[in-house]
Amino acid sequence: MFQLKSRPWPPRRAQGGFTIIETMVVVGIVLFLLAVGIPSMSEWMMTNKAAASSEFYLDGLSLARREAISRNAESRIVFSPNAANGQLDWQVDVCYPVPGTPCNPNSGVWSTVAAPAANDPKGANGFKSVLRSAETLPDNDVLAPTLQPEGATSIYYTPLGWVDTAVDDRVTQLRLTPSSKYASVIPTSALAISLAGMPGKCDPNVNAHDSRACPP
Repeated sequence: MFQLKSRPWPPRRAQGGFTIIETMVVVGIVLFLLAVGIPSMSEWMMTNKAAASSEFYLDGLSLARREAISRNAESRIVFSPNAANGQLDWQVDVCYPVPGTPCNPNSGVWSTVAAPAANDPKGANGFKSVLRSAETLPDNDVLAPTLQPEGATSIYYTPLGWVDTAVDDRVTQLRLTPSSKYASVIPTSALAISLAGMPGKCDPNVNAHDSRACPP
């Protein structure tokens, strides 16, 4: 007689999986990709943060000039060191001149971050100073900001948007210089401020006859 043998259901399949050698190969490949990719990613992020630095300062310079023109008032931008990274915070203030009380560093009523200027035509709804922190920018041991001439910290604008040349020691250029470690990936750059109040990017390392050169 024939004997029927039962078959397992469902049918057994060969057990799959990684051997130790295969696992070590995969781990090795992953570690290699990380070793190659992480430095490149870090360099890319650092380069982008450095590029954002010039835009950060350009925004402040443009805002100061724009507020002077739009409000028919005088404005200023003041730079101060950021305690966290050595970059420069900036603050834009507005002042409305009145007879006998001009707007200059030693007189006039300037706006603050807490309140508009006392004689702002819009009263309590007037312009409050804009303060921007540079804490998101690279540390100054990566990219160091320098104001020129040495000792200058501010720029004053007339209601026409021109630089107020009556104010001494005004900033004429803001230079961003990378450390030697990053000099190969981050270029030296600068922002030059013309007497017309217009900020523009320039390259302090090229020949004076080059169109990219900074003004003397």
